[in-house]
Amino acid sequence: MTTKIGIIGAGGMLQYHAAGFKAAGADLFAVCDMNQVAAKKAADEYGIPHIFSDSEKMLDELGELDAVSIITPNRTHRPLAIQSLNAGKHVFCEKPPALNAEEVSQMKSAADQAEKTLMFNFNNRARPESYALRKYIEAGEVGRINSAQAKWIRRTGIPGFGGWFTNKELSGGGPLIDLLHMVDLAMFYMDYPAPSYVLAQTFNDFIENKGFKGPWGIPDVQDGVTDVESAAHGFVRFETGQVLSFQVSWAEMNKREEVSVTFQGQKSGGMIRRLFGADGLDETAIDDCELYVQEHGRSVNRSIITEENQDMGRVRSAENFVRSINGEEKPLNTPDQALNLMRIIDSTYESARTGRPVDIA
Repeated sequence: MTTKIGIIGAGGMLQYHAAGFKAAGADLFAVCDMNQVAAKKAADEYGIPHIFSDSEKMLDELGELDAVSIITPNRTHRPLAIQSLNAGKHVFCEKPPALNAEEVSQMKSAADQAEKTLMFNFNNRARPESYALRKYIEAGEVGRINSAQAKWIRRTGIPGFGGWFTNKELSGGGPLIDLLHMVDLAMFYMDYPAPSYVLAQTFNDFIENKGFKGPWGIPDVQDGVTDVESAAHGFVRFETGQVLSFQVSWAEMNKREEVSVTFQGQKSGGMIRRLFGADGLDETAIDDCELYVQEHGRSVNRSIITEENQDMGRVRSAENFVRSINGEEKPLNTPDQALNLMRIIDSTYESARTGRPVDIA
């Protein structure tokens, strides 16, 4: 029986969700967006038979839907996910999971009560390089990862001024919550240990300087709110004794955009990295994936060659969601992992506010 999916949000990320769902054999059964012009365009492009402007009406009228994909601004993730879960649908939600850990906890509870799958689009886990590194880790060639460093840094990458991206009430935060992928990926390689405490600092030096605007995002909103950080740096200690440092920025004095995780294991180290020629321009990207080992008294660096993947795992991530709810694959992420990630993000902002380490209960 074919999985029927309703999509909420007809924005740019729809192209990746649609490709992934179709690759897994699912039907794009409905699209819902308050912008009916965008919804109609998406329906025509992807052959979607049903169009809605209200998610509640979509869920009420299409009882045959199996799952819902949420591609909307951050503040709507929690209410839309809970609405869909309460209607008995599996949910695939764009990142970040929600505005904060409390909201994710509510989403997790709704999924548990409904006995439905809740997954998030942590798409960098689905990159070919990530699959390759996980195979080495799961084969025992890395050993326990003692420490890792996560970066998503930009020099000129602010996604517009005054819109929802820069409004903490609507977004939950700035680059830390927007570019959370490398923190998540590092923890994924570390087998997602429970965090113990966070020491961090945020900076807002360039957050209102339009010379640091990126080549993508949304149009500026005159008289809109811009009250998020431009950069965040932090240190996480986990209950296992493992540690993670991170650097995430939209605007910071770096040479170029870098998206990377480096780790040091008991048997070998490793690195996955994407360098951009200009901030936010994927077509100029250079990918590296390596393992660092000692063999016969010599330092050996292994280059791991994988197929080229310009969408950074977005299509494969959506495909995994469908295959997970159909019992064909294991889910690439879980609500418990999303909750721990959001606890770290919440604690980062609290540590920056207080100037002190924050214990995570």
